Amino acid sequence: MNNFIKLAPIKKIQGNVYLPGSKSISNRALLLAAQSVGTTKLINLLDSDDVRFMLDALRDLGVIYRLSSDRKNCEINGIGGALQSKSDNQLVLSLGNAGTAMRPLIAALSIKPQNVVLTGYPRMKDRPILHLVEALRQGGANIDYMERDNYPPVRLCGGYYGGEISIQGSISSQFLSSILMMAPLAPRDTYIKVEGTLVSKPYIDITLSLMKNFGINIEHDENYRIFYCKGNSVYQSPEHYLVEGDASSASYFLAAAAIRGGTVRVIGVGKHSKQGDIYFANILERMGAKISWHDNYIECTRGSDLNAVDLDVNDIPDSAMTLATTALFVNNGPTTLRNIYNWRVKESDRLIAMTTELRKIGAKVVEGYDYLKITPPIKIKSAYINTYNDHRIAMCFSLAALSDVPIVIHDPQCTYKTFPNFFMQLFSISVLR
Repeated sequence: MNNFIKLAPIKKIQGNVYLPGSKSISNRALLLAAQSVGTTKLINLLDSDDVRFMLDALRDLGVIYRLSSDRKNCEINGIGGALQSKSDNQLVLSLGNAGTAMRPLIAALSIKPQNVVLTGYPRMKDRPILHLVEALRQGGANIDYMERDNYPPVRLCGGYYGGEISIQGSISSQFLSSILMMAPLAPRDTYIKVEGTLVSKPYIDITLSLMKNFGINIEHDENYRIFYCKGNSVYQSPEHYLVEGDASSASYFLAAAAIRGGTVRVIGVGKHSKQGDIYFANILERMGAKISWHDNYIECTRGSDLNAVDLDVNDIPDSAMTLATTALFVNNGPTTLRNIYNWRVKESDRLIAMTTELRKIGAKVVEGYDYLKITPPIKIKSAYINTYNDHRIAMCFSLAALSDVPIVIHDPQCTYKTFPNFFMQLFSISVLR
């Protein structure tokens, strides 16, 4: 690919898509397998930039693993406890823009004595970690900011022992997930109280389900406000673990079918999935698409003309971005996406980025503190879409080519973060005008 890709107008969408493994599940599973007793074979691991950063960090921390030739299977020798640097000198780990590596590793490396610096790309240094660091410090962790307070890079020296801690839940569920995965390995029990509104709660369900697969069950109240983590515990390898297909990645193809289907079947995720983003399909159904649920796949078929929606989409922040471009094709007024402040602290400030690029192609957009209101254009305009080094913006705006004008996507390689062959998969189910 060049530094851009031109998408010709797409007349129809029809076919099957095999989803890559979930990024969130892949990096969580790698971390738990690395700290388990026994050897774990992870199947359908995502091969992407974020997962490679996690694998490189684990290797530098002394974890031994073996990848298959296609990098989709990984056999890991667990160390049977919390991660600890083997280096006598300061160890610097660069994690790119992989939040699913940075946040969990901050927690995981906060138990054992060590001298590890976690850093990353410039955008990573703008992604806040205050609430995570404050919570870990309450449990005894020794963490130093290396440049700016409240942001990476950080130096980790261990010291976390447990006890009663509170954590803000309003910015990122990754903070709570990170502590939940780490706390059972601490010397003492940990009692966690979640303050404020817990965003993206389905991702906590993913974390708890994975931990249970690796032998640790976390007690919590029904409102996810209090969690009890028994300390001095050990993860046990399940020997084999199958990584589900990525439900967020499924959203682009399901939406494409709703807009310009045909029928699309996304294979690798189904009705039993723990991933909250599968409920994107329910929203499409509410908008007018036809959805069929199965054990290992979901099908979407274009139904009637699509209707606008007004929704709180806090539980599905990633696939909610796909709704923003799907809104270009509704026929009865504006679509409003609410409670999405956490878009601002992702790979880009996604509220600003989506507003800017949607306006380029003719939409009227009202950008609020934590919402977008999108009125579709009478006719979509051809445009050059900037992607802000953000994979989801590139994939979302590919849907604009389901009109009668071409769309140019800048830096298509940014999709390597989670879905390296995204455009190949899109082309495989597209009939051009």
